[in-house]
Amino acid sequence: MRYSSLRDLDWVMVIIAIMISGVGVLQIYSATHGTIWQNSWWKQIVFVGVGVLIMWVMAAIDYHSLMGKAPVMYVVAVALLVAVLIIGATIFGSRRWIPVFGFTFQVSEFMKVVLVIVMARLLTELRTDILDGWELTKLGAVVGIPMLLVRAQPDLGTALTYLPILGIGIYLAGLRKEYLIVIVVLVGLAPVVGWHFMRDYQKARLVSFLNPEQDPRGAGYQQIQSIIAVGAGGMWGQGVAKGSQTQLRFLPVAQTDFIFSAFAEEHGFVGVIGVLALYFVLLMQIVQNAQTAPDRAGMYICMGVVALFVFHLFVNVGMVIGRMPVVGIPLPLMSAGGSNTLSTFLMLGLVNNVRLRRFVN
Repeated sequence: MRYSSLRDLDWVMVIIAIMISGVGVLQIYSATHGTIWQNSWWKQIVFVGVGVLIMWVMAAIDYHSLMGKAPVMYVVAVALLVAVLIIGATIFGSRRWIPVFGFTFQVSEFMKVVLVIVMARLLTELRTDILDGWELTKLGAVVGIPMLLVRAQPDLGTALTYLPILGIGIYLAGLRKEYLIVIVVLVGLAPVVGWHFMRDYQKARLVSFLNPEQDPRGAGYQQIQSIIAVGAGGMWGQGVAKGSQTQLRFLPVAQTDFIFSAFAEEHGFVGVIGVLALYFVLLMQIVQNAQTAPDRAGMYICMGVVALFVFHLFVNVGMVIGRMPVVGIPLPLMSAGGSNTLSTFLMLGLVNNVRLRRFVN
């Protein structure tokens, strides 16, 4: 099956994604020039270019065919997550990457794409409009296994990003009231139980979120510097490569987790509103594609991508302004990093895939 022409692509979504990526490249350049990461900006351009290419490839493969291979994709992805724990490269104390031909790939990022496809297949195969206990257990296990493996790396932030894919699927599929109550109770108890399984630095981050001034040179340092940077931007910002917190290297990892802080400092409130507006349009385009999807599977795919992107935005932006704990979740399309950038464009390719099936004869 083929679509009629290039004009059938969601060009608004594609152009917005490239615009946000361009803003990200500019900010990466500003945040890293004169540092050991000063080549990150042109590497990010390469990642974006490759991302656009694989987005096109993903759009060209019928998503129904991908769903047919979902079990194999899931098993391979889980096996790779296990391999990461055994032979993965350790960077900054975490074993999250697999080296391949001189490059390092973060398997947990690509697991998001697999989960979107797997969840769409499982939910499409349901024979009722309301999930029962067994189906909920099965869906929870499918998401829970990779979550536990990623948490063991340790990478709590990425592990948490799998939850919105599960959550939106359950919501759209339908849920009995009694099951909803049980889920709410479990979610409420999760932080209490999870506290006993957290590492010391993760506990310190959570405590410092509530009171960062308690340890301004330790666990609270990142959040304090981030809030200062955001506030220093004012209305119009200090200008490209002129942010004091960013350029004097007070702001940690300004090209990845805290890129929004660096952007806010150098482009101000006006720049922040502009970028958030771009993200809003991007999300609305994906929602529109969900509404016009040719079947339920396409709708589940698009809404899974929406839920994931919203979670990333909510947590990352909340983190840099001191409203969420520091958990190391990148900002889609802006933060430096090949694996996250490529997985993001793969998911945008999935959305275009669903859109293009509307035009198949």
